[in-house]
Amino acid sequence: MTILKNRLFWPIAILVAMLIVNVFTSHQFLTIHDGHLFGTLIDIIRGSAPLMLVALGMTLVISTGGIDLSVGSVMAISGAVACLLIKDLSDQNAIGAVLLIVLVAIAVSALLGLWNGALVAVVGIQPIIATLILMVAGRGLAQLITDGQIINVQSSPYATIATGFFLTLPVAFLIAMAAVALTTVLTRRTALGLLLESVGGSPSASRLAGIRARRITVMVYIVSGAFAGLAGLIVSADIKSADSIHAGNLIELDAILAVVIGGTALIGGRFSIIGTVIGAILIQTLTVTVVGIGVPAKATLLFKAVIVVALCLSQSPVFREKVFGRFKSRPAVRAEVPA
Repeated sequence: MTILKNRLFWPIAILVAMLIVNVFTSHQFLTIHDGHLFGTLIDIIRGSAPLMLVALGMTLVISTGGIDLSVGSVMAISGAVACLLIKDLSDQNAIGAVLLIVLVAIAVSALLGLWNGALVAVVGIQPIIATLILMVAGRGLAQLITDGQIINVQSSPYATIATGFFLTLPVAFLIAMAAVALTTVLTRRTALGLLLESVGGSPSASRLAGIRARRITVMVYIVSGAFAGLAGLIVSADIKSADSIHAGNLIELDAILAVVIGGTALIGGRFSIIGTVIGAILIQTLTVTVVGIGVPAKATLLFKAVIVVALCLSQSPVFREKVFGRFKSRPAVRAEVPA
């Protein structure tokens, strides 16, 4: 069947299957309380918001043939900057001041993305090495900002970013979906998407064609940094503190996995925004499902790895052909009757 050959069929099928499991294993899958939606489903979409943002930026970077390993450290820096500034406010509930600090934290994250882009596009360092530098140094920078301590804040406007609701839906999820919508419009309704794919497919050929590949490369790293910073704010606001050690730790691996599950080629070129969104929600659903069905904590990572391997194999056309091809009915051979 044609639908089975679609790369997003199996991720969606596994996602639906896990959601069905959660319907029976969770006490409240979806309910309404005080005019807001609550339950396991809401926990999944709210928890997937930071990963969705990081994976969205990672999709753009990978589409140009790059990689960004520093997103977790950028998240830690963003949360550290925001909490440090909010802590010094005389009124931590001042909406205008908190909003300004949020913008400052995102701007700092974008500057870190600019640093990555400059190392890759201008200096010519390999993306995995360039971003690995900030991955290591950025975590140390976050600890310097917080002085190695956890900075706690008591700001209701800041907490709203992660725990608030608007039109019955979590604000964090709405922020992530707004970023997805904006990115989709810019990459699919303008020529930007084709430019990204051309740079990822062949940077040299794109430069010869008059495309400013370096500028586009720097741009995607800036966007990746800004999205990672926004994700860091959501994570920080959720716990009302800045944890420079654990915030965003290893999230780059989940982001890359979400991008790959969504059908984006790691070698650059083809990319899928909706696929990345599905991949991010699938990973978060898997995390929630593992807890819901009672998998022991020590076996959680192994269980997730088995599911991910099965999913990747199901997406492989070669694997499907070898496994299911032998079950296809072969056409009957008619014996020829001699004249």
